[in-house]
Amino acid sequence: MKKFLSQIINDLQILSRRGDFDPEIESLCFDSRQVEKNSLFFALPGTHTTGNKFISQGIERGAVAIIFEGDLDFTPFEDVISQGKTVFLQVKSARKAMAPLSLAFFDFPAQEMTIYGVTGTEGKSSTVFFIWQLLRLAGKKAGFISTVEFSRGDDEEANPEHQTTPEATIVQAKLREMADNGCSHAVVESSSHGLSRELNRLGGIDFHAAAFMNVTHEHLEFHGTFEKYRDDKCNLFRALDSQGIAAVNLDDPSAEYFAENTDATVVGFATRLPKKVPGKIGKFLLIENLAENSFSPTSTVVSCDVSVRSRLWTDKNAPEDPNLFGETGNFRLEIPFAGTFNAYNVVAAMILISHREKISFRDLSVLAKQLRPVKGRMTEISMGQKFSVIVDYAHTPSSFEQIFPSVRKRCSGKLIALFGSAGERDVQKRFTQGKIAADYSDVVILTDEDPRGEDSMAILDMIAQGCAQSERAPKAGDNLFLIPNRVEAIEKAFSLAQAGDIVLLLGKGHENSIIGKDGALPYDEITAAKTALKKIVL
Repeated sequence: MKKFLSQIINDLQILSRRGDFDPEIESLCFDSRQVEKNSLFFALPGTHTTGNKFISQGIERGAVAIIFEGDLDFTPFEDVISQGKTVFLQVKSARKAMAPLSLAFFDFPAQEMTIYGVTGTEGKSSTVFFIWQLLRLAGKKAGFISTVEFSRGDDEEANPEHQTTPEATIVQAKLREMADNGCSHAVVESSSHGLSRELNRLGGIDFHAAAFMNVTHEHLEFHGTFEKYRDDKCNLFRALDSQGIAAVNLDDPSAEYFAENTDATVVGFATRLPKKVPGKIGKFLLIENLAENSFSPTSTVVSCDVSVRSRLWTDKNAPEDPNLFGETGNFRLEIPFAGTFNAYNVVAAMILISHREKISFRDLSVLAKQLRPVKGRMTEISMGQKFSVIVDYAHTPSSFEQIFPSVRKRCSGKLIALFGSAGERDVQKRFTQGKIAADYSDVVILTDEDPRGEDSMAILDMIAQGCAQSERAPKAGDNLFLIPNRVEAIEKAFSLAQAGDIVLLLGKGHENSIIGKDGALPYDEITAAKTALKKIVL
C-alpha cells in the first residue's frame, strides 16, 4: 500500500514541521529496526529510553517521514531535510498519533466489517476465540486478534507478541488484511492498554458488539488506580452506538458501571441470581447446574443449563421470558473441554452473536459442542505419566480464584502448583497470588514468569510471603520451593508427583518466551513440560 504523506495527516494536530515536500509512504513503523525504504517512523517514548534516539537509524534504513514528540536537536538531520529526503512532524503525543495515521493509511478497514470487542481482566482471549469459532461455524468469514493467536480470515496463527492489543499500526494492518481477504467480521481482544486514551491503540474503531467479562486488580503500574483501570476498559462500551449490543457479567461488582456507560442494548449473564440488576439491563441469562465431568484422562466436558430471564423476574419460579431476541426459555449448553469458567466466556459470545447475527441460542448451543479451547488455557498434557499436568495462562489473583477451586475438586491426590509473577508490573498482586495458591495446594513451587529487570529471587520472596499467610502455609524445603529456572522448577514438580496428583503450571500458557534483564529467551511451556515428562516415562 502506498499513500502520500499529505493524504494521511489531514486530522493530525502538528505542532511544527521541518521539510516542505510530500513523500510517498509505503509502510508505518515504530521500531527503527523494522524501517524500510519509504517508511514513516514513529519515534515513541519508552520506559527506559526514547524513540528520538533512534531517528538516525530509521533514516539510514529509509524513513522519509518522522513523527516525534518533545525537543529534538535537528543538527544531524539538516542535510536530509534540505535535500528533500525526510520530513519531520512534531506532535504532542507520537503514540496517540499512530491511530489516526494508521486508520487513514490502511483506508479505514473496520468500516468494511462488523467488529466485535471483548474486554476484562480474565477471559478475553478465550471469549474472542469462541466468538470467532461460532461465527465461522455459522457460515461467516471472520478474522480475529488476540493475545494468543490471530486470523486473517483463514485458520488461526500464533501471535509472536506479548502485547494483548498490539499498537495501532499492527491492529489496522491486520484489519486491512482481513477485509481484503473477504472477512465480513472481525473480533478484537480489547485490553485496558489498547483502550487507554493515552496509548490509543484502538482509537477510531467503531465497535458493533462488545463483552465485559470482569475487572479486578491488574496493571496498576500503568493505570495508577483501579478506578482508572476500569474507566479505560469501559472505553470499549463507549465506542458502541445505540444499534450495538453489549454483554455484561452481572457477577462482577462493576457490571452496573459498564452497563450505564453505553448507548447500546445491554444483556447480562450470571451464575447466580443477582441481588440487583442494573436498570439499563432488561434481560439476562442465568447459568445454572454448572458442572465439569471427566469422561477420561483426556476428555472433559463442561455442562450447564441456561435460562433467559427478565430483570423483573429473578425468582426461580418465574415464567420463561419470551422476549429476548424472539425466543423463549431454557437451553442446555455443553462445552467439550475443561474449565467451568468457560461457561461465562461461551455465554457472553452467544449473547453478542445471537443479537447481531439473529441466530437463536439453541442453534448456537449446538454449534458450541464443536468449540476448541485456546492454546495454553486449561491445556492437559499426557505423555503416559500417572499424574495429570495442566498448563494455563492464569497470572492474576482473580484468575487464581477461578482456576484453583475447579482443579482442587478434580484432584484425588496432591495439587502441585507452579507459578511466578511478572517483573516491572503490578507488585501488589504477588502476595495475594501466593496466599490463594497456598490455600488450595499441597505443594507450591515458585519460579520465573517474566522477571524483566527485577531480581528473580526478590519477586519469589514477595510471593512466598503470601504463601506464609495461608492456613495451609507451606514450609520452605518441605512443600515450598523457590526455583527461578523454570525448566528446573518443572522437573522438580514432576519429581514430586505421584498417581492421582495434578501438577498445575501457571502464568506462561501460550507465550513463546521468558523476558529477563537481557531480553527475551525462547520458551514454550507445553514443550518444556513434554520434554520433562519424557525423562520420566521413557
